[in-house]
Formats: sequence, structure tokens, C-alpha cells
Amino acid sequence: MPLLKKSDREEVIARLLAGYPDASCALDFTTEYQLLVSVVLSAQTTDRSVNEVTPALFERAPDAQAMLALSPEEIQEYIRRIGMYRTKADHIWNLSKMLVDKYGGEVPSQYEQLIELPGVGRKTANVVLSVAFGEPRIAVDTHVFRLANRIGFAKEQDVLKTELALMKAIPKQQWSAMHHALIYHGRQVCSAKKPSCGECILLGICARNGV
Repeated sequence: MPLLKKSDREEVIARLLAGYPDASCALDFTTEYQLLVSVVLSAQTTDRSVNEVTPALFERAPDAQAMLALSPEEIQEYIRRIGMYRTKADHIWNLSKMLVDKYGGEVPSQYEQLIELPGVGRKTANVVLSVAFGEPRIAVDTHVFRLANRIGFAKEQDVLKTELALMKAIPKQQWSAMHHALIYHGRQVCSAKKPSCGECILLGICARNGV
């Protein structure tokens, strides 16, 4: 797909932000710790699936210290309905231990500290920094990656290069809002296999269906 011109990028941004003014994190949480755990659980799993298993888990273990009272095998029992639950249970227990040992159970607000936590990569760190700490960030998940390259913000084959392209194409103050708007648009309209181009608010300007 061709890259959008600057004027077209600005129009796409305006349409998406107007179309999804209330777009926000779809994960259910009440604390920074619960957000972190939920994002780790959401890898290769839908937010809906995560929201189905976390209420019981967070009732039993609402913070890092309480999570350590469980074994990884006990954590597995709470999350076994989602993909990679064994690996994710290990990540949750180990990151909880690191949080307790190094940060008094609190979630750090620095990127370099976050990515040192087990199971936390660039996308997870960016989501936590954006949602929990209000930092302008673009977290590139499968929806954002697909749409960025399909719409014409980027023409890249990997996640990091796509993120960097989005950071150049979108004004910094709109990074977080556009991250959520792209996710909503990817879920509701621009699906992977059958995008609803005829009903799309980007019809006529998207690199796929109009430029």
C-alpha cells in the first residue's frame, strides 16, 4: 500500500478521532498493578477473554504481595481459559516477585524498568505508560500493526519500525488517542480478513480503498 501524504494523514487522524471519541483501554482493572497483569495476560488473547478471568484472580490476589502467596500452578487455575496460560502464570508470579523485591510492590513508571519485568515487552510497557501514567505512547498490537500498514501510515514488516513510523506520522499529543482509535477501528470495521470498506469512515482516503 502507498504511504499517505501529509494532508491525507491529517484527515485520517481527524476522522478516526472524531469517529471514536471515547476509545479507551478495554481491559478491566482498578490499579496500575492490575493493568500490568491484564496486559501481560492479553498477549495473543482477546481483551474480552482476559476480562472474563481477571475478576476472580484479582479478588484473590489484588496486588503483587497477594499474588506471591499463590503458586504459579494456582494462578494457572484462574487463567487456564486463555492462551499460553502456563507461561503467563509464570510471568505473573515472577513479575510480582520483582515488583515486591525492587519496587515495594509498586509498578514503576519508567520504560527501562518496566521492560525488565518478566513477560513485559515494548507493547506492554507502552500500554502501561500510556494508560496508567498518562504518557504519550503508541503501543503496536496486531490491530494497530495491521491498520497502520493498510491505511498508509507505514509500510513496514515489523512492529518496531511500524511504531517508529506512527510516531513520525502522528503528532505526539495524539499518540495515545490514536492508539485506542486504531484498535477500535480494527475491531469494529477494518478486520483482518473482511474489512468493511464500504462502511468505513476512511472510505476514499485510506491507501487501500481510496488514495
